[in-house]
Amino acid sequence: MIKNVIFDLDGTLLDTKAGIFESIAYAVQQLGYPALSAQKMETFLGPPLPDSFVRNFGCSEEEAQRAAGVFREYYQAGAMLHAKPYRGMYALCTRLKRNGIRMAVATYKREDYALTLLRHFGFDRWCSPMHGADPENRLKKEDIIRMCQAEMGADAENCVLIGDTVHDAAGALRAGTPFLAVTYGFGFRKAADAADYPHIGIAASPREIGNILLGTE
Repeated sequence: MIKNVIFDLDGTLLDTKAGIFESIAYAVQQLGYPALSAQKMETFLGPPLPDSFVRNFGCSEEEAQRAAGVFREYYQAGAMLHAKPYRGMYALCTRLKRNGIRMAVATYKREDYALTLLRHFGFDRWCSPMHGADPENRLKKEDIIRMCQAEMGADAENCVLIGDTVHDAAGALRAGTPFLAVTYGFGFRKAADAADYPHIGIAASPREIGNILLGTE
């Protein structure tokens, strides 16, 4: 049985879409870019923020960094707290802890924002360590996963990363750690979306995550 679980944050622990979309819309308006459809905004969920501005508007990397800065100022000012834990997530964390499973968080959200959110919603009761991206986006997902593993004193193969996107799946693969996909978040919409990536299971709810990890399916 897996004894070390590393969660992604956005689309896995928390539904953060409302605050992210609100902040994207604000940055787009401030920089005079054309408004984005909800479908286009969805493409911002997962990849590094500057990359999403370049991809959607064809701007320079310097301009993309400026747009990301506007986004972050607005997001940090309060929009980030327009989030909510997925239904059943607190029960899952309680269940895993009761079964001796240690939990951590490895997210590509900037670390100071991630810590604010995780503490605000009480996930620090269960998860330690909790790591995110650096402001310059030098760290890759696999780097953040490895940071958590090192602090947990856990070998890669004795951990599982739980996430909702191809970026999580790829990060887990490069870090040499098993991956468990979820389909209730931002990326994978159905089991078939995750089927091409190495995984130990695909869960449609936090309860199913627990069943897979604890072998009670």
